[in-house]
Amino acid sequence: MVGLSACGSSDGDQAGGGDSKTVTLVSHNSWAVSKDVLAAFEKESGYKVRVLEDGDAGQAVNKAILTKDNPQGDVFFGVDNTLLSRALDNGLFQSYEPKGSDRVLPEYRVDQDEHRVTPVDTGDICVNYDKAYFTEHELTPPDSFDDLIKPEYKNLLVTENASTSSPGLGFLLGTAAEYGDDGWQDYWKKLEANGVKVVDGWEQAYNEEFSGSAGGKKAGADRPLVVSYASSPPAEVIYADPQPKTAPTGVAEGTCFRQVEYAGLLSNAKNAEGGKALLDFLLTERFQADMPLNMFVYPVVEGAEVPEEFVKFGPQAEDPETMDPAKIADNRDDWVKSWTSLVLK
Repeated sequence: MVGLSACGSSDGDQAGGGDSKTVTLVSHNSWAVSKDVLAAFEKESGYKVRVLEDGDAGQAVNKAILTKDNPQGDVFFGVDNTLLSRALDNGLFQSYEPKGSDRVLPEYRVDQDEHRVTPVDTGDICVNYDKAYFTEHELTPPDSFDDLIKPEYKNLLVTENASTSSPGLGFLLGTAAEYGDDGWQDYWKKLEANGVKVVDGWEQAYNEEFSGSAGGKKAGADRPLVVSYASSPPAEVIYADPQPKTAPTGVAEGTCFRQVEYAGLLSNAKNAEGGKALLDFLLTERFQADMPLNMFVYPVVEGAEVPEEFVKFGPQAEDPETMDPAKIADNRDDWVKSWTSLVLK
């Protein structure tokens, strides 16, 4: 479902940036920012911000490509390294190098010749586990891809559709990085035989199917393993009332794939100047330091502070799987087709 939230905007403003004083951000459903941080940008810049949330990241990117000639907004946030080449190859963005780009850590910089996208945040896609389940069943939680195909974890894992979901695709790429071009399909055959469940997107997988999440507990979920993020455990702590001293969920660090999210000025944006100001804002220290406890991701700007409680409950993986963007571009569509034929029979 597409939701429109008017952050600081008035009833007369036009969606899509039609009003020169309104700038529209198109994003996946996980966009979040503190009200005072956004209000400060609006006051300093003179622009009012509208946020158009458009589902899971994969769905949002696909829709943005389909509407690129008449875009829904001015800036798109949330295309990640798994889908970046699809967005660039389809001409989704126009060139703009935001102020502060020189402070982005070198390992996250891409497209340096054309500056069509700007790195905004990073995080790790990993299998999460429900600590209570494994304690009650006197079972050691899995810690690697290999563990997930063992008999003791049969019918315990839920993941997202790799063709429609960014974390689902990241998990697929993690297995391709681990087992190589010739081995990942055999791994997925074993994972399917071990009872993996596939759902459309992260929201359903985490909040409806995963027994370790607050939503999953309410729904009576029965899957104690889920493909999510290394930063999901601190969210379970921070959003809880009262807050527990330890996170109720853990991370299987041997299953992590490093994700980087980007933003860009949409081609044919109606308010390009407002879009540029918004992109500048995304690289400010104030916004970067605000992200961890709102979107549960790590900043990419050098020197941005990360809250202690976020680091404590959601540390980044020490040795995540990674993949060259060029290899993702060359293989992603074929891998997804093969995955679909294997898993979604």
